[in-house]
Amino acid sequence: MEYRIRKHYKKKRRHFIWRGVLSIVVVAVLILGGRKFYSLADQRASIRNVKDSGTKDNLNASTPNTTIDLENLYSPYSILTDLDSGNILAEHNAKDRIYPASLTKIMTAILAIENTQDMEEVMTLPMDFFSKLYIENASMAGFQPGEQVRLKDLLYGMLLPSGAECCLAFCERIAGSEEAFVRLMNQKAGELGLENTHFSNSTGLHDLEHYSTVKDISTLLQYALKNEIFRAAFTSSQYSTLPSEQHPKGVTFYSTMFECMESTKFTGGKIIGGKTGYTKEAGLCLASLAEVNGKEVILVTAKADGTHQTTPFHILDAMNVYRQMGESSVCYSGKFLPNGYLRKLFIIS
Repeated sequence: MEYRIRKHYKKKRRHFIWRGVLSIVVVAVLILGGRKFYSLADQRASIRNVKDSGTKDNLNASTPNTTIDLENLYSPYSILTDLDSGNILAEHNAKDRIYPASLTKIMTAILAIENTQDMEEVMTLPMDFFSKLYIENASMAGFQPGEQVRLKDLLYGMLLPSGAECCLAFCERIAGSEEAFVRLMNQKAGELGLENTHFSNSTGLHDLEHYSTVKDISTLLQYALKNEIFRAAFTSSQYSTLPSEQHPKGVTFYSTMFECMESTKFTGGKIIGGKTGYTKEAGLCLASLAEVNGKEVILVTAKADGTHQTTPFHILDAMNVYRQMGESSVCYSGKFLPNGYLRKLFIIS
């Protein structure tokens, strides 16, 4: 009798255990199923939002992309722009006044190109302006007074090593004086809608009345990059001139930006061109061009701490921003969207 009772209780206990296990399984399935259902529903809602905001009009709207952090850069002024569409992807203090330093030479270079019929033409460098540049401690390409130089060599000398003598040579040739050439610069600024820009010289040497904004410099660079001659020089890492009496073997120029970079590559792309600038008042400035996930973008930054002899904080900022884009963004219809959205658009209908 006692054996039958024990057997009965054992059987009943196994029954309760199996019922408990079954209950746990059922609850787990319901929880997981509900979570999956919620996740799918949430995804569908997200996709609807992306689709609604991803219309052609909205994708082409100039709306800053808040996924790119510009506030924690070394440079307090910055703007990131899609080159093809002109859309602003991110900006920080972009309309505040800055001193552009040698970013000025972007304007000098594009005007030199537009007012020169033959870049193979040779000119003799005037003697008079060299002493002024030496006194002002302006950056020089290395040409000598009286040297006969091809105009193309002057252009590359202006944009790569940032030679001030190259700027003044073009000023003399095109307008007769730097003062007259500066009037052309300001006229061009007006034509391009650079509302917060005023030039007082062709080189970027400091002057209280020589100012711009990173937004205006970005607009200027977008315009200049449409010119094939400018683009070729802007994206060159080095260039060798023709021989001259003063330089029988020619002169080899190196880009002041590429010289400071161990590598141009980052996740999702690479930096393909740039122009640096520096004065004590302007800080370290940079206007750069990069290819990120198949799209070309430009970044303009200004007033990072440091000098030519310190860590290149302006270049670190550029690598930081472009790396953010490469790692966290995909490109869709000319606008960068957070990773995953593009995949969801095609997977979930």
